[in-house]
Amino acid sequence: MADALTVLRQYNVEKKDIVQRDEQVIFGDFAWPSNTKTNYLIYGTGKDGISKDYYSLDCILFLLNNVALPHALYVRQAAAANVPVVRRPDRKDLLSYLNGETTTSSNIDKSAPLEISLQRPTQVKRAADDAGLEIEKKKPRLEEAQVQRDKERLSKKLDAPKEGSMIPEQIKSSSLPEAIPLDKIAAIKAKRLAKKRATIKADDELGAGMLEQRSFIDAEVDVTRDIVSRERQWRTRTTVLQSIGKLFAKNVFGILQAMKAREEGKHHREHPTAMPRTPSVPSRPPQQSVAYNRFHQEKFRGKEETEGFQIDTMGTYHGMTLKSVTEGASAKKAQVVEQPAPPVARPIAQARPPANQKKGSKTPIIIIPAATTSLITMYNSKEILQELKFVSTDEKKSQGCRRDNEVLLQRQKTGGLTVPYRIIDNATKLQPDDWDRVVAVFVQGPAWQFKGWPWSGNPIEIFTKVRAFHLKWNETSLDNNIKKWNVHVLSLDRHKRHLDRAMLQQFWVVLDK
Repeated sequence: MADALTVLRQYNVEKKDIVQRDEQVIFGDFAWPSNTKTNYLIYGTGKDGISKDYYSLDCILFLLNNVALPHALYVRQAAAANVPVVRRPDRKDLLSYLNGETTTSSNIDKSAPLEISLQRPTQVKRAADDAGLEIEKKKPRLEEAQVQRDKERLSKKLDAPKEGSMIPEQIKSSSLPEAIPLDKIAAIKAKRLAKKRATIKADDELGAGMLEQRSFIDAEVDVTRDIVSRERQWRTRTTVLQSIGKLFAKNVFGILQAMKAREEGKHHREHPTAMPRTPSVPSRPPQQSVAYNRFHQEKFRGKEETEGFQIDTMGTYHGMTLKSVTEGASAKKAQVVEQPAPPVARPIAQARPPANQKKGSKTPIIIIPAATTSLITMYNSKEILQELKFVSTDEKKSQGCRRDNEVLLQRQKTGGLTVPYRIIDNATKLQPDDWDRVVAVFVQGPAWQFKGWPWSGNPIEIFTKVRAFHLKWNETSLDNNIKKWNVHVLSLDRHKRHLDRAMLQQFWVVLDK
């Protein structure tokens, strides 16, 4: 469903006429009230506990009509016209969006409730039908009583009994019977009446019955037309999916996060991470007090019931091998007799590593650009590579996140195995031994990014040793260097954010290969 701000931007870019009439703003087939709230957030609202507020349609339209005025004069005229003012921090960004210089704005709240527009085609059709109704109302209509009287009179005249002669008394007393016989006059009279029965005229008595029938049909058509003209399309297949009282990000995303946490918890229980065990002396679990049970009476019997034989009534063969069961006590004695061999004395120099020798790490390293124009930085690298969702650097900064010198992410593979990766943006801090652990690098474009790298800083030779990636928006052009190098490009869509996870997952697929 088109919102008021989008339609206003389209009409302003295409230089179409925008009509303001009867407290409404009309855009061709759509119309909104002048005080309709758009989804453009007012500067200073929605933060620090302040509720969100949005610019109205007449406020933005007044700015477009007075855009040439200085801001101070514009504020005075808006106050005189009793119209809300567009604040100075929002002025440049809002005009850039309305003039088509930018495709979107960070101040546009996509979760804001939108008002449904008035359907202008229905109103125009209703006006035409109202004009037709006025013409129809001017037609003379017959009252029901008059129609009924005419109908009865006509039926009496046509269906009158023919007991007497068909020839009236005036004809009998005249000289006509002398010229024409009476039986022929009666035949002519009967023929005329029969013809009159079969003939329908608009202005005789038969027309009254037809007018009556037509009046009923016209009345039904008029009522139906009036009902249809007052109908209004309230919901469509698009607007029915839009909820005003609910916020998609707050409600639906909360449910999805809960489901994800529950599934991940279940997955961890099914595939626990294998932890290294340190050898320890097996200790017998502490005995718990057992309540009395008459079916387990043997647990409460003492050693004296074995008649002097050293029989362990609480023993079990669970967990023992067949050899240990068949050998019995002799195997236990052999185990007791066997003593561990004394350790072989070694020189002190072999017992400890040199003081300047450090234990080598095996954690893979991923290098990202240090430029602020890069889509992946130290602020959002963990969300992009570990959680597979794109969060902009500006959004992380607005949340108060701090920049770390390096980031350690945990990648969970199938089967419950977790592999750590180290992310840095300063390659000069790496030791010569650390370059063997560099597995991937995100390329920005300029060749000076690889200044001071091994392999003479040649990107072509570096990319044969390290897998290279480039993250960009799909509408931005590709750098000429990246076109020549062996770089895998990951393109994100600004408007189809549900495709981010599938695109970012390609990083791990290519890296594993």
